[in-house]
This record gives sequence, structure tokens and C-alpha cells, in this order.
Amino acid sequence: MVDYEYQRLTLPRGTPRSVAQRVLTDAAERGHWELDRLRLSADGTRRVILRRRILRMSSTLTSA
Repeated sequence: MVDYEYQRLTLPRGTPRSVAQRVLTDAAERGHWELDRLRLSADGTRRVILRRRILRMSSTLTSA
């Protein structure tokens, strides 16, 4: 089963599209986040939900 953690961002009205793109690109490259949902409100506010996979490590130790 795949588990994700989520991060919410709010970009204020008047934020240029190029700046919003740069913010999301940096989050993807540096934090391994991917875009889950982007909602553009009528007032121009962008609400973004990013997600990334939670990696669970299984124990490789065996009991003797």
C-alpha cells in the first residue's frame, strides 16, 4: 500500500504565473513533491496541494 504525505501552499493573488511555476518546480526538484491538486479561486488566489510518497523501510535483520 502506498502512503503519501501532503503539503498545502497558498499563492496570493497577483503572483505571476512564472513565479508560481518556479515555486512548484523547486518543490518538485528539491523536496521530491508532486502536484496533487491546484485550485485557482475567483479572486486569483492559487491553492496548491503537493504530495510525496512515504518510503517505509522493512527490517533486514533476522533473529537468531
